[in-house]
Amino acid sequence: MTFEELGVDAPLRKAVEDMGFEFPMPIQERVIPRLLGDAHDIVALAQTGTGKTAAFGLPVLQRVDPERKRPQALILAPTRELCLQISSDLADFSKYIPDVKVIPVYGGSSIESQIRALKSGVQVIVATPGRLIDLIKRGVVKLDDITTVVLDEADEMLNMGFLDSIEEILSHVPSDRKMLLFSATMPADILKIAKRYMKDYEEIVVGSRNEGAENVRHIYYMVNARDKYLALKRIADNSPGIYAIIFCRTRRDTQEVADSLIRDGYNAEALHGDLSQQQRDIVMKKFRDRVVTMLVATDVAARGLDVSDLTHVINYGLPEDVAVYTHRSGRTGRAGKSGVSIAIIHSREKGRLREIERIIGKTFEHKEVPTPEHIIEKQLYNLADRIERVKVNEDEIAAYLPGISRKLEWLSEEDLLKRVISLEFNRLLDYYKDAPKIDFIDAKPERKGKKKGEGHERPADDSEKDRRTASKGMERIYVNVGKRDGFFAGNLIEMLNRLVQGKRVDVGRIDLLPSYSLFDVRKSDARKVVGALTGADFFGKRLHSEIADKDRDYSKIADKRKNNKKRQ
Repeated sequence: MTFEELGVDAPLRKAVEDMGFEFPMPIQERVIPRLLGDAHDIVALAQTGTGKTAAFGLPVLQRVDPERKRPQALILAPTRELCLQISSDLADFSKYIPDVKVIPVYGGSSIESQIRALKSGVQVIVATPGRLIDLIKRGVVKLDDITTVVLDEADEMLNMGFLDSIEEILSHVPSDRKMLLFSATMPADILKIAKRYMKDYEEIVVGSRNEGAENVRHIYYMVNARDKYLALKRIADNSPGIYAIIFCRTRRDTQEVADSLIRDGYNAEALHGDLSQQQRDIVMKKFRDRVVTMLVATDVAARGLDVSDLTHVINYGLPEDVAVYTHRSGRTGRAGKSGVSIAIIHSREKGRLREIERIIGKTFEHKEVPTPEHIIEKQLYNLADRIERVKVNEDEIAAYLPGISRKLEWLSEEDLLKRVISLEFNRLLDYYKDAPKIDFIDAKPERKGKKKGEGHERPADDSEKDRRTASKGMERIYVNVGKRDGFFAGNLIEMLNRLVQGKRVDVGRIDLLPSYSLFDVRKSDARKVVGALTGADFFGKRLHSEIADKDRDYSKIADKRKNNKKRQ
């Protein structure tokens, strides 16, 4: 089917062709003819990126009368970013209809300039609810001639608490208007709106209700909670050319993850509610321009973002609401392209993952966290690919080649290749040298019954000997303080940063027991860590540290010291 067969007028078809679209997408095939005809109101369920803006935008533009300089179509969007995106798309669609004017109105920008634009005459208003109500109360916007109302991302508007605002806006619109409601999911509140404000509506579903996008692979990695950030870095390093949104559940987590990524040399920024609108605009411009390639965001801050060609959506924490996961994952794999939605989870989140699978009708692939060897190989092949594809400007560099050739002529082809690779990868090779495997082993050994007087500190999910064994490439360190002494992971990291001279010590697995602790460090750091901790003071307790002996029962040593102390 073509756009002409759908009934789209020639000026709009020409604009669509200029944008590179030859054939309509499924949601467009189903919605456009109904909106151009005498169809009833419509509730359309479709994922972000399926072409829904054109599905409502083309008929909206075709239905307006360019001769009348009054608002005839109203499109409501939950956020400033989506409002601007829709307005931009409609401006592109209408470029061969010069008398049709589309105006975005939204909070966080000068209301005076928006008032001037509205007074100059407009046929289509794209608005956020709050700013539109303000303009209605000021008497600037009259909705008496509105024939079409579109609620885009209606589920997001309800999540953001806009129900009362939507009701107030609709009270100013003629009752015989045509109304369209677009949503990625179908919560109960959407049905309430449809039943209350839409007349004999038709429901159009592309895919199935609450379904995940078809072109998205769903992958999960299971790690210990403390290793989530390490897993995130490995995923990023294993994906040359990554362009991703990383979702965190809180503003604090968002800022901490972004700060850590920036400190570790990644092109990352945070986007959350503590930022001003100006700061958010700057971050989003950098992300859209790909100056920033990893955007760490909360769900609230990322609502309505419309960014093309995302390679990954990464769930640093799973959301409580399945609909939120659907929105997150739907930001990649758009317009027929493929994408990846990744969940980094710990063992207690597995039940929630299974619930998401059940509701979206997709199965998550369980994958092991990329190993250092795999990451380095992937990066090397990417470098080789970049070298092959680089554009060589023969004329510009010809004058410099003889001098460079003389300087490097003593190097063989193999030596030259090694130096090019080392120049690019020394940091990566050094970082991943002896790095441990960080996957969570989702299998708990059987608990054996305790004999009287022993095993007081044995955890339920691990054997004593396994606890004393270091991860691959690491050394296990013992220190004689634990949770009973008020000693926790933060205290350990702080002491290492303060006491160990030289570069920062990378800490792996940490096991905190009541009267002692065990933790992993790189083998090359083990002796200086032991030396730094031994003899140090922790709130009046003199520390003893040693490289852990896997055959030594430290729980018995702790019990013996405790009993000796009581006798004294």
